[in-house]
Amino acid sequence: MPASTSAETRILVVGAGVSGLGLADWLGSDDYLILEADDEVGGYCKTVSRDGFVWDYSGHFFHFRHPEIERYLVARMKGQRVLEVDKEARIHWKGALIDFPFQKNIHQLPKEDLLDAMHDLYFREAREPENFREMLYCRFGRSIAEMFLVPYNEKLYATDLATLDVDAMGRFFPHADIDEVVRNFRAADNRSYNSKFTYPEGGAIQYVHALLEGVDSRRIHLREALVRIDLDGRVAHTSEGRAIRYEHLVSSAPLPRLLEMSGLPHDASVFTWNKVLVFNLGFDRKGPRGIHWIYYPQRELAFYRVGFYDNIFGTERMSCYVEIGLPPDAEVDVESSRARVLEDLARAGLLDGHELVAWHSVVLDPAYVHITRRSIDEVARVRAVLEGHGVHSIGRYGGWTYCSIEDNLVEARALAERLAGRAERA
Repeated sequence: MPASTSAETRILVVGAGVSGLGLADWLGSDDYLILEADDEVGGYCKTVSRDGFVWDYSGHFFHFRHPEIERYLVARMKGQRVLEVDKEARIHWKGALIDFPFQKNIHQLPKEDLLDAMHDLYFREAREPENFREMLYCRFGRSIAEMFLVPYNEKLYATDLATLDVDAMGRFFPHADIDEVVRNFRAADNRSYNSKFTYPEGGAIQYVHALLEGVDSRRIHLREALVRIDLDGRVAHTSEGRAIRYEHLVSSAPLPRLLEMSGLPHDASVFTWNKVLVFNLGFDRKGPRGIHWIYYPQRELAFYRVGFYDNIFGTERMSCYVEIGLPPDAEVDVESSRARVLEDLARAGLLDGHELVAWHSVVLDPAYVHITRRSIDEVARVRAVLEGHGVHSIGRYGGWTYCSIEDNLVEARALAERLAGRAERA
């Protein structure tokens, strides 16, 4: 077949986000091709610069548990200042701000709320929960659940929490037992997986640029999407009419899309998710100081979280991102949503005569996947079948999981080493 309509590669990478680029970088081989449907690399880890403001598609802050990976990436950011930040997070509650996590800082609540929270925590129903919602009640009691944990997570996931698995958030959920809660009254310990984070002055895209240092740009094909996979023949068909024969296909595309393109029989009903509408907003002057993000459980406010880039950079104009969780079929009216957000920011006390200087919006779809007992079983089953055909589905969306950006890199590195090991044995 003509070279323009066919190709052959040992490893075909689908998606030029952090997972795909990380894998290509660590392969130690030039026998790969990368397909990217978008017109630029980065996936959701893109950065927007506008009128002096630097924003990401959403708040992408790196929480490294593997210092060697951090050193590896930062060493490639020549001339880029990488800020090391001790996280300051708060929760908006009855016109005041309390420390995060809520369940460890109930002593900062008004007296009646504290009494309710302590009473219900002590007399909570101690049993094995069946789902995520029950876990919140069984572990923390009715008041803590209904004051913050249930409404906040319902806003974030845009779904019934009773449909989610008990461990839907894994290590990212800030658990605390009653001893830890009471101990926090006198000796604050609000450490969590992201107590410290790093952030480059040029935005999260700098991590993508660092990965690109080890990737052959000639092997990245932008604006070319995967449309169909012949699993038995190991041939990928693209939007450009190409048929690409591969030995291994590594995809970070959302797993249900990959399954549709492969024709693999699966239970589509187990794959549910939300989408998130993100507004990046730049104002003429400063807002709150010293805080990196604030959580909002109040149902009357559209957003569930607001983050402040200016308090990372130490600048004097408020630069924030605002996140709104939505069902996947929700229609998005950007103009009316932006007007609502500005009204709600004022209601929450963040705006007081501020002038909006610049703004940007993006819809992340999917954003948070819904991890259920059924999805866990089905994901394990179909990924095993795909791998038997040389197809590896990785990343947050390829693995249909809740994970950090660093977790994606760790997974990509492990797979790259495994594939390289196979090549050496062959």
